[in-house]
Amino acid sequence: MDTGIPGRLGCQPKFGVEHPGYARCGSEVSMHVLIVEPSRELGGLWSQHLRRMGAHVTLVHDQDGAVEVLREQEVQVIVLNLLPEEGSAFAIADYASVSRPEAKVVFVTNTTFFSDGSIFRHVPNASGFLGADTPPEDLAAMVDYWGGTH
Repeated sequence: MDTGIPGRLGCQPKFGVEHPGYARCGSEVSMHVLIVEPSRELGGLWSQHLRRMGAHVTLVHDQDGAVEVLREQEVQVIVLNLLPEEGSAFAIADYASVSRPEAKVVFVTNTTFFSDGSIFRHVPNASGFLGADTPPEDLAAMVDYWGGTH
């Protein structure tokens, strides 16, 4: 589990909305983003990009890791691959809806399953749905939007 805080660029968070659970970075705050991604490369790329923008990021690869983070920490946004390394994305989203009802879930996938938008009918806390090949800056914009006051 990678729990790094904003990187060497220091505390210049784009994510500056005061909210319970946001990590303090000097006098600024940054949102906590949980990434559940089986690919260490892709998860690392997203993590680095979000950290550079000032987010506190925790990267896990499976259901057990995600549940542990959700049990112990406040999270504003969950970036959740539909196919985690082990476990079920739906179980993670369901657990989040109970343990962290304020958390928004942005699903990512490399398949066309749910491309009809039906994920929003099946998962009440689903706020976004992106392809795994979405550029990191676009993913960060989605996280910024849902991690704010929206």
